[in-house]
Amino acid sequence: MSQLSSASAALLRSCARQQLPSHVARSAVAGVQQRNASNAGAKSSFESPFGSAEEANATLKIPSFKKYMSKGSPSTNKVFSYFVAGSMGLGSAVGAKATVHDFLTNMSASADVLAQAKVEIALDTIPEGKNVIIKWRGKPVLIRHRTAAEIQEANDIDWKTLRDPQPDEDRVQKPEWLIMLGVCTHLGCVPIGEAGDFGGWFCPCHGSHYDISGRIRKGPAPLNLEVPVYSFPDEQSLIIG
Repeated sequence: MSQLSSASAALLRSCARQQLPSHVARSAVAGVQQRNASNAGAKSSFESPFGSAEEANATLKIPSFKKYMSKGSPSTNKVFSYFVAGSMGLGSAVGAKATVHDFLTNMSASADVLAQAKVEIALDTIPEGKNVIIKWRGKPVLIRHRTAAEIQEANDIDWKTLRDPQPDEDRVQKPEWLIMLGVCTHLGCVPIGEAGDFGGWFCPCHGSHYDISGRIRKGPAPLNLEVPVYSFPDEQSLIIG
């Protein structure tokens, strides 16, 4: 295109110098443009690099993939594709479920830990007015078979004036049975039973006194002795945990 413009411009300048008539100059420019256009069209014709199918000795031909095409109908191919995709999805789901199950199994508590999760105690072996200490989940548990006088003493106290206010009925399921963790709420020591200024438990480490309901009455302990989760499956059995 640039060559055509330059040739036209050169012809016009030549006509101007020779003072040719304008219609002659225009005819000459049109002839030059037609010749250049025909030459450009001949040069821009595209020849396929793959050759022609009519050429007997052509080496670059587009291969045919007809023999690799499926002989079945399009619907049959879709069904097979859906079946393969569904099978792979199902296999992945089963594998993921097995992986999660194995992970949770390894993270769960072992048999010996589960065995300590609950402890059953025969209550008929604990006489009235006595304490029993058992081990549950690595902690001591205090079981007190209280007498009628001890129950009356625990109820006669004005619990609203205590450091950790709590009535006795909120700490027991049966008035005669008091079950608590034997861990001092100050620094975790084990208090001594049937001792102290209030006839309950006494922690000799720092001088915390608990009454017959396990409530803090004196000393540095801030809270009452903790009551664990327990139940009575029958009149003579106790399950802690």
